[in-house]
Amino acid sequence: MNEEVSKKLELIRQTLRETEAQGVRLRGTDWFAWATGGASNTVLLTAETGVAEVLVTTEDAWVLTDEIEAQRLKDEELPANFKVYVNPWADAAARESFVRDLTGGGKVISDRPISNLEQPLPPSLQLHKRVMMSSELERYRQVGQKASQAMTEVLKAAKPTWTEYQLAGAGAEALWAKGLHPALTLVAGDRRLPLYRHATATGEQIGRQAMLVFCARGYGLYANLTRFVCFGALSDERAELHSHVREIEAVVLNLCQPGTTLDTVYRALAQAYEQHGFPNAIREHHQGGTTGYLAREIVANPTTTDTLKEGIAVAWNPSLAGAKVEDTFVILKDGKLENLTFDPNFPSIEVEGRLRPVPLYN
Repeated sequence: MNEEVSKKLELIRQTLRETEAQGVRLRGTDWFAWATGGASNTVLLTAETGVAEVLVTTEDAWVLTDEIEAQRLKDEELPANFKVYVNPWADAAARESFVRDLTGGGKVISDRPISNLEQPLPPSLQLHKRVMMSSELERYRQVGQKASQAMTEVLKAAKPTWTEYQLAGAGAEALWAKGLHPALTLVAGDRRLPLYRHATATGEQIGRQAMLVFCARGYGLYANLTRFVCFGALSDERAELHSHVREIEAVVLNLCQPGTTLDTVYRALAQAYEQHGFPNAIREHHQGGTTGYLAREIVANPTTTDTLKEGIAVAWNPSLAGAKVEDTFVILKDGKLENLTFDPNFPSIEVEGRLRPVPLYN
């Protein structure tokens, strides 16, 4: 862990030299986790920033927090690479004064600039966050496996009389039990499934089938996956929709090679939808993109020219009205894809050499 963080601190200091800045401030939950090797500054799950931030100068690396959080962070979260500055919780100005003193009032760059003296991070450092080191990938595998196992456990236990709230709650409980943050648990039962792509849970019974979606966060890394459960046989029409999305997804996964740009993937998706007879589907939902320390680091669209590289994780979610497929993959050497959220205990079918999930029949 300390070795990984040391490498990241050197990358940050390289950025300081390139930008002639005096300090880097990292406030977001994503950047805090990246810089600290998977530590968390999260208390409020829905917040994009946490209760502590990272400040790196040419000489030192600090975690800045208040007196409420400091001892817990020292005891349970932070690696030894960081000093800790503690300000009184009622005196936020003390922290700003400390930063000015440490940086000589010079230029500071930040993931979330909040003053005239702060400027955005350069693209070079942003890319370093998106490309996984081997130690990060090992943690990501743990998160992916726990998330997919939680999904399987919940859908095997689900009943058609459960409400969508109950299914979402069971999903969140299963993730918490494995030490993961349930950053997102979408549920659509039989009636609402064809109507909404982002179906937040309601008090309706799920009925004959349901979709459950996880964005599960551990060590700051997101495992994104979608699964379906059915109580009785699917109609031929609905089964065919699932087949379509798996075949459309295969087009995308085959393109996930180092050197491919995200707009290229998007255009291939649009063409695949059209070939399958759904020319408008590309406009009815975002299609996913790169993932990692955010549920989506970059969402692919017609103008995203960012290039895929070895070590980048992707999560695509092609969908039609009532069907969707989604897992989290990482691009390995020679362009091979590793499915981080594969669970052999969930039913699957082979599609172009990859095992892809099919609805679970209860």
